Amino acid sequence: MRLTELEIARQPWQDMVCGCGDSAEHLAQDLLRLAGRGPGQEPGQEPGQASLEGHVWSPVILWEPAPAVASVALAALADGIAPAARGRFLDLLQRLVAGEGTDFASAGRGLDLPESCRELAVQGLWLLYAEVMSNPTTGAAGTAFEILTVVEPDRARLRRVREIAAERLPVCCRTGLCDDDPVGPGA
Repeated sequence: MRLTELEIARQPWQDMVCGCGDSAEHLAQDLLRLAGRGPGQEPGQEPGQASLEGHVWSPVILWEPAPAVASVALAALADGIAPAARGRFLDLLQRLVAGEGTDFASAGRGLDLPESCRELAVQGLWLLYAEVMSNPTTGAAGTAFEILTVVEPDRARLRRVREIAAERLPVCCRTGLCDDDPVGPGA
């Protein structure tokens, strides 16, 4: 079984409340489709679209399934998924680590969903660095770098990678404009 499928199967989706108000069970199929492994998809087929906005994240808050989805996104990056799917999972992970708030029900239980997602992303630092150094698309490498600017505690390492990978990164990453915590020259 592939890592993405294994991680999806490991999550208790039925016990989570989705941002749409229903059980989060439907997210398992959405994540499989995003990885290119949904029902009716052939291996190697272009990954499908799945909008998780309003279910896992919004521009303002994250909902209960966010940490589980972050864990699946990291598994997908460790898995042999298509480049388009890698980009979609990187975009999704970026939205989760940049989250600003927690839904009311989860906050009432003392959960900080953005912080939980960031803690998970720290566990995948080397996956993110691998994306920066080897992803053939500037956009995906830049997204991975932007995630690192939020979660990487070793700012000196981040500065060094910025120098080494500068030609692979979009201008905002090369100059530090995307940084959560400035790491450019003089920072």
